Amino acid sequence: MAHKTSTGSTSNVHDSSGKRLGVKRFGGEWVNPGMIIVRQRGTKYGLGKNVGLGRDYTIYATVPGYVQFEGRKKKYVSVLPTQEA
Repeated sequence: MAHKTSTGSTSNVHDSSGKRLGVKRFGGEWVNPGMIIVRQRGTKYGLGKNVGLGRDYTIYATVPGYVQFEGRKKKYVSVLPTQEA
């Protein structure tokens, strides 16, 4: 008969799944309005022209066009619209 109850296994064995953050559309790629360009935590990438910022800091396109990344210290994301006749 045991004098002590056995202890449980280690407590830090659980892990959460990845959140799939990062750049979804790269420079020069075509985007339509509403398409997600960057998923991020905080404003790692700044807002340029023709993009919007979601409640969870997601950057998305507001006009159809091509994605452009610019800036040296901080990256800024813009969408360059096309001239349609």
